[in-house]
Amino acid sequence: MASSVRSTVTSNPRVILLRHGETEWARSGKHTSRTEVPLTALGEIQATATGNRIRALGLRNPMILTSPRLRAQRTGELAGLPDEQTWDALSEWDYGDYEGLTTPEIRTSVPDWTVWSHPCPGGEHADEIGARTDMVLSLVTSQLAERDVILIGHGHFSRALIARWLELPVSEGRRFALSPGAYSVLGYEHGSTHLLHHNVPPLVEG
Repeated sequence: MASSVRSTVTSNPRVILLRHGETEWARSGKHTSRTEVPLTALGEIQATATGNRIRALGLRNPMILTSPRLRAQRTGELAGLPDEQTWDALSEWDYGDYEGLTTPEIRTSVPDWTVWSHPCPGGEHADEIGARTDMVLSLVTSQLAERDVILIGHGHFSRALIARWLELPVSEGRRFALSPGAYSVLGYEHGSTHLLHHNVPPLVEG
C-alpha cells in the first residue's frame, strides 16, 4: 500500500483528494452514489475556486484521475483539471438501499446507523471499500516517484482513502470530514505517510 514507496521516493510527492462541488443532495445530506445529481450554482463556483488553489500548489506533472460520476467530471472541468482517465474505482461508496436517504431517515429503522459502522443493504460494506481503496493507493504510489496525483471524487470514499493512506482501518474515515469543493493533501514526512493538509476550502468571494 502507501508505505511500499517509502524507500524509493526521494522527492516530496503529494496526492490531492478533491471532493466534487455542492449538489442539492449533498446540501440536504442525502447519500449519493450512483445517482447523477448536477452541481448547484454554488458547487460550480466552488469547483472553479478550488481549481485555482490546487494549481497554486505547483504539483509535478500531475496525473489526474476522476470518478465517472458527472458531478466529479464537471468539478474537474471547472477546476481546469482535465482528467487523464475516468476510473470506476473512484466512484462513491455504494449505499445500496440507502441511496437518496439521509442519516436521520435511515436511523428511524436502524438506530445509531453510520456508513462506517453498519452495512448498506444491497450496497458496499467497509471491507469491500477497504479493498478498493488499497487498490487505488497501489496505483497512486506507483506514480509518485515521477509525478504527483490528483483524485477527483466523493466524500465518503475520499475519507476512506485518507484512513488507509494513514494505515488506519476504513472505519477511521469517520474522523476526517471533507466538505463539498474542498481538498486534502496526502504526503510523507521523514518517510512516513502523513495527512499534510485537510479539508482545504475553496476561496469563494462574496
